[in-house]
Amino acid sequence: MEGLTVEIHGEVMVKGQGVRPVDLEGEMPPNVLAAWIDGDVIDLKRPLPHGGRLEWLTFEDSSGQRVFRHSSAHLLAQAVKRLWPEAKLGTGPALDDGFYYDIWLPEPLKEDDLKKIEDTMRTIVRENLDIERIELSREEALGLFKDRNEDFKVQIIERIPDGTVISAYRQGEFVDLCSGPHLPSTGAIKAVKLTNMSGAYWRGDERDPMMTRIYGTSFPTRQDLEQHLVRVEEAKQRDHRRLGPKLDLFSFREEAPGFAFWHPKGYQLYRTLEEFSRQLQTEWGYDEVSTPWIYRTSLWQQSGHWDHYRDNMFLMEREGEVMGAKPMNCPGHALLFKGQLRSYRDLPIRYAEYGPLSRFERSGTLHGLLRVRGFHQDDAHLFVREDQIDQEMFAVLDSVDVFFRAFGLPYEIVFSTRPDDYMGTLDLWNKAEADLEHVLRERGVKYQMNPGDGAFYGPKLDISAIDSLGRRWQLATIQLDFQLPEKFDLTYVDQDGSERRPVMIHRAIMGSLERFLGILVEHYGGAFPLWLAPVQAVVIPITDQQIGYAKEVQQKLRRYGLRVEIDSRSQTMNYKIREAQIHKVPRMLIVGGRDLENHTVSVRTREEGNVGAKPWPEYCEELIEQAEMPLG
Repeated sequence: MEGLTVEIHGEVMVKGQGVRPVDLEGEMPPNVLAAWIDGDVIDLKRPLPHGGRLEWLTFEDSSGQRVFRHSSAHLLAQAVKRLWPEAKLGTGPALDDGFYYDIWLPEPLKEDDLKKIEDTMRTIVRENLDIERIELSREEALGLFKDRNEDFKVQIIERIPDGTVISAYRQGEFVDLCSGPHLPSTGAIKAVKLTNMSGAYWRGDERDPMMTRIYGTSFPTRQDLEQHLVRVEEAKQRDHRRLGPKLDLFSFREEAPGFAFWHPKGYQLYRTLEEFSRQLQTEWGYDEVSTPWIYRTSLWQQSGHWDHYRDNMFLMEREGEVMGAKPMNCPGHALLFKGQLRSYRDLPIRYAEYGPLSRFERSGTLHGLLRVRGFHQDDAHLFVREDQIDQEMFAVLDSVDVFFRAFGLPYEIVFSTRPDDYMGTLDLWNKAEADLEHVLRERGVKYQMNPGDGAFYGPKLDISAIDSLGRRWQLATIQLDFQLPEKFDLTYVDQDGSERRPVMIHRAIMGSLERFLGILVEHYGGAFPLWLAPVQAVVIPITDQQIGYAKEVQQKLRRYGLRVEIDSRSQTMNYKIREAQIHKVPRMLIVGGRDLENHTVSVRTREEGNVGAKPWPEYCEELIEQAEMPLG
């Protein structure tokens, strides 16, 4: 540790042995929660493990938020243990917008107990207890948590290999088994709210004890918390599981759990989104393919999915042979590449596919369109030479930017590195991670690190979009893969006549169309922009005398590809307008006797209300232009 070099904001600082981020007085800005150094998020009080570029994490950073809420989960567990000393701790992770802790209690909690726990949490915050990291041997950890009667923690430790250094965190009388990182003290958690509780089996296994799962959220200030609670109420009104059926878009049935039934309007929305993606991918030089959706297990064994992903696959046995429905397209695309002799001049090859995929998700995890068993990705695999990695990755990042800007979705990038259950050699992994990091640095984009969360075959960039309520949704993924080309023995003939391996880039921007549409329903509150709306305009004749003219208006717009309906029911005009507003139709074209005489339409828009009579030929052209896809 002697002579450790740390670079901060472009300045090189040399500190001696045992330096901690909190010791860098004058360098640390206010409201810092933790530090980031070359891929590792660490406590402010923990000695830096190595030299490198140090960055400060605040609540504005997603990694900073997770540290804050992880410490909030410990705060919750400490409060429960003060109130019910016989309670036994399970696990308590941070979530994107909060945290939870699974705790065994001898008696069920009542709703008013949440208030009691909250009050105790606030007491601990006022105590401003130091949060201290302690490192233990496996034997010391077992002894500590056996003495504290923490049976579930003992079970976790018993699964840790001998010789592993184990960490725990202490705050006051409370000690928890945890890898961290955490806040410096409990006093930083100024605003906390427990939201609900449910039952959860230990380790998700119905054969294990039932725990009480307590959910909460926390913020640095009371104002931040109050704003969040307002957004939560708004999110309930925008819940796609509520709005989807109300707008007649989709539904779910007990006969097919985890698979969506798309109604005509919803499927039109789905097709428009797919067509938007297709047009962009054609412009970006992708070739669309279609590959089988069921393969022999030999393919999944060759790709590595059989060892790493089998529990998430739908398997079937026929004629004494086990086959698997595909959870992803990459092995099929590898077979397509391998089917022909390839030259260095052929690369890059970009295959895109929208075919059906299926993954077995436990029934308890299914959640509307956001977590399904059957879905379609805007999936693509690029086969590139090593010297093409930078330009192709830059192009993929450009395409992500174009796509998300079309929906008004800002986004963040997270770099996920090698997981414990990785496939292939360490050398190839190190090369893939170095190449991906080089792309990010050359691109000059800001990103967060997520160590150990890469795909089993390669590091990846996970891109989270931020919706109109400020919520983050992990959507796009870009993965750099040196492993599958090895597994499938993929080669191309290089300029000197030698055989070389291509590199695969796995890429999906929406993630899945189903999940992306669920997020868009909530992002827009069902009020889709004109180009995307399943019904773009409704023509409303005031009396039967204008129905013929209304049909002329509808037919002309339909000839130009617009999605237009007529409401010719024997209801009042105001009733029809309200119906269109309930269904969030962007344009209402009202035609009465005067419009028929003057060849006009009286226009109402969803945003502005009544904008008055417009000459029909001119407004027709205006509406056609407004409804164009935002491809540029």
